[in-house]
Amino acid sequence: MAQKKTDNSSYDALRASLDSGTPARLYLFYGEEHYLMNAALSRLRSLLVADGFADFNYRRFEGKNLSVRDLADAVDALPVFAERTLVEVHDFEMFRCPEDVRRDLISLFTDLPEYVCLVFVFDTLEFAPDKRLKDTKELLKNAEPVEFCLQEQSRLVKWIRAHFASEGKRIDSPTAEYLSFVTGGLMSSLSNEITKISSYCTADTVSRSDIDAVVTPVIDAAAFRLSNALADSKYDEAVRILDDLLRMREPAHRILFFVSMTMRQLLAARFCIENDKKASYLMTMCGIRHDFQARNLMASATRISTAQCRDAVILCSDAAIAMNSGGDPEQILTELIASLAFRKKASAS
Repeated sequence: MAQKKTDNSSYDALRASLDSGTPARLYLFYGEEHYLMNAALSRLRSLLVADGFADFNYRRFEGKNLSVRDLADAVDALPVFAERTLVEVHDFEMFRCPEDVRRDLISLFTDLPEYVCLVFVFDTLEFAPDKRLKDTKELLKNAEPVEFCLQEQSRLVKWIRAHFASEGKRIDSPTAEYLSFVTGGLMSSLSNEITKISSYCTADTVSRSDIDAVVTPVIDAAAFRLSNALADSKYDEAVRILDDLLRMREPAHRILFFVSMTMRQLLAARFCIENDKKASYLMTMCGIRHDFQARNLMASATRISTAQCRDAVILCSDAAIAMNSGGDPEQILTELIASLAFRKKASAS
């Protein structure tokens, strides 16, 4: 799987317009990074809505009960002691609403007054425009879609270090990258974890052990640890990690998916070793975001043969078939970990 490149162009354009005090008339906000989305909305409110005049210059609608007539009235309302008004619409099915509603929206978007900033926020709803349809093209024609995507590592590491500094703590770049990995890399989660870690850590500098002590890893990070434990012959640790995941009520199918993915990555790492490829090649091949993750996979792959990696992938596939055939998921997972450990131990004998 090729590595997906983070595209911050629309977000950077939004930031530039906010910095210059010239936001557009119509925005469509979407994406998984809600921390940045909420921060952008907060900046828009601060920029456009003067203190004491929110009742006149700010309107917020929930999409479920929205009528285009009410929206049009809000858009047409003149600002009071301000240059512009701000209208927010949260979770409106813009691309799946009835045809007559879409036509009314297109008409509204085509003739937006200069003094309004209208923002459609896709929070819980998926932003999934079908660009093959004429109505969709018309809806997007006058809008500026802004994707708040998971940030690239260089930006995220800089942000993590700055937030720890505001808590009076230091953290080096590799440790910051490790934190983004175990939390999934979303800023909203990271913000909470940074506060927890800073309260726990008694030293000036945050270490990995501080992170491991208070942060519950996301499932793909836990599965990565589990697979590393197997590769390093730490079978008791692998069983403990699996038990922790099951106690947290992570679905067995989901755990198996991430374990299988890590085993395929280990096989890919063996390919890289045998063909004199570097960790950067593995990152591109498998869509891995973190340098240290690729390096760890390469290191683990040096301790496992290609045949072992292939066997592990096959065992994971067999487990998936067994689960999909109605077998007991937790039992299948437990037996899979035991089989992986046994194969590794037998090969080492």
